[in-house]
Amino acid sequence: MFIWVKRLAVALVVFIVVAQVIRPSRINPSVDPAREIGATRSVSPEVAAIFERSCNDCHSNRTVWPWYTGVAPVSWLVAYDVREGRRELNFSEWDAYSSQERQKLLEKVCSEVSEGEMPGLPYSLIHPRAKLSAADVQTVCTWTQTAREAALLQTRGI
Repeated sequence: MFIWVKRLAVALVVFIVVAQVIRPSRINPSVDPAREIGATRSVSPEVAAIFERSCNDCHSNRTVWPWYTGVAPVSWLVAYDVREGRRELNFSEWDAYSSQERQKLLEKVCSEVSEGEMPGLPYSLIHPRAKLSAADVQTVCTWTQTAREAALLQTRGI
């Protein structure tokens, strides 16, 4: 029995060492402030702080890559989450979305923070500061509603 435990431990160490060779990209795309959400929508300092603390690592090109994101297999998981998060919503590429997409994304932001889906549980466990309070959720949802209404008025030319 003990020999199998030793073999398993050696295999695990070999896997972890070999896994370090496969490194996902941790390079953030360049950020053009004119394309970010703040360039087209008025973002209050409170909402901007919430986004920075709880959203931007996965939903912008301003990802902060802590040391553990360079260690496989954690690096693979984090890189995948960032890639998927940016695919779903990227605050740094806000001008690339049509007005209809923006409306849907703003609605989705409120919905997901209200339901506790964002920030995701793994991220919140590693980054306890990212957890949203009820007041944070209310602040974000109030802002998204105001932003949606302003966008509607803007598209109607009012």
